[in-house]
Amino acid sequence: MTFSLAGRCARTGMLGAVVTTSSIAVGARCPYAAAGVGAVLTQHTTDPRLGPLGLDLLERGMTPAHVAEALKAVTSRADWRQLAIIDREGRTASHTGASCKPELGEAHGRDCVAIANIVRSAEVPRAMVRIFEADPEAHLAERLIAALKAGDEAGGEFKPLVSTALLIADREAFPYVDLRVDSAPDPIAALAALWRDYEPMADLYVARAVNPASVIGQVG
Repeated sequence: MTFSLAGRCARTGMLGAVVTTSSIAVGARCPYAAAGVGAVLTQHTTDPRLGPLGLDLLERGMTPAHVAEALKAVTSRADWRQLAIIDREGRTASHTGASCKPELGEAHGRDCVAIANIVRSAEVPRAMVRIFEADPEAHLAERLIAALKAGDEAGGEFKPLVSTALLIADREAFPYVDLRVDSAPDPIAALAALWRDYEPMADLYVARAVNPASVIGQVG
């Protein structure tokens, strides 16, 4: 009942993830990202502890494939877990446990990995990857949201979607983008609208944190 994608922008080095599901507040427990490190998605019978642990292992120099094996080893009932991992070089790994429910799937592409479970079509992850790869010059946020729309159009879920989240890490310890729709009738459209409103302010919010003198007179 969840589909998601983790991706990297080769042009900027940004790393991020996007996810949607038919349960409330998916952004609180599934996507994780760290600047210069990577991104991790944990879903199906979600174990949120795996996201921060996966990022820590990536930062220590482990490859995504080794991180996936380590996460499977430390979580109880790995057969119920679905994971996706990307590192700062664009390498990817994924895991779908044997007890995860269909339709389900995984797809890997250039600088991206998509996973899905309890969806209408196993084509969902592949559709997401194709759209993400289609315009590498576009902003990472645009590419991630487009991938989410493509997954929905390729079949989406059996139940109505309720929540979605967009998380992007750039150069700082805090997220460059952290937008969530915790409960809405059309959460993907709501997320796209949030990004349109947030995009003009995104760089300014970073500047306020790292160089406040450069934005004197601009408050908020």
